[in-house]
Amino acid sequence: MAWILLIVLIVAIALFVLAALQKKQSGTIDLPYSPSKGLLSAAERSFLGVLDQAVGSQHRVFAKVRVADLATVNSGLSQSARQGALNRIASKHFDFVVCRTGDLSVVCAVELDDASHGSKRAKARDALVAGVCRRISLPLMQIPAKSAYVVSEVRDQFLAATTPTEPGSQ
Repeated sequence: MAWILLIVLIVAIALFVLAALQKKQSGTIDLPYSPSKGLLSAAERSFLGVLDQAVGSQHRVFAKVRVADLATVNSGLSQSARQGALNRIASKHFDFVVCRTGDLSVVCAVELDDASHGSKRAKARDALVAGVCRRISLPLMQIPAKSAYVVSEVRDQFLAATTPTEPGSQ
């Protein structure tokens, strides 16, 4: 009786190993993903329409742009320092990035600050993003989230953020 159980166990293990090998050879990979709820939150969708109007047809707005797509890590660092610097920005993104329509050069980044930006962790993230923007000379508009926006006010903030100031004119 023990021999029969041993044979059944060996056959079961062999079938399991064969199935695993066949799955590996067929190139199928377990992909534990499902669709997300959407690219933008309701507040971000609402603000996007206002921002599009505020920046005008000479600019194009992109949403959810990774910080690492706009800032590269300087050369000359050790591999571990370089990887650490990249890791700090790799999963961060700007809510919106405004580019010139003609050449898609980046004009400014926009952060929509809602209640979630009050936590200690979010403040540290915001400080990092603001620091990166200063380092790469990228204007950063920080807009408090609210239920309604006035296009002309957002336009004024955009112009203030993106218009170079004369040295000594402050």
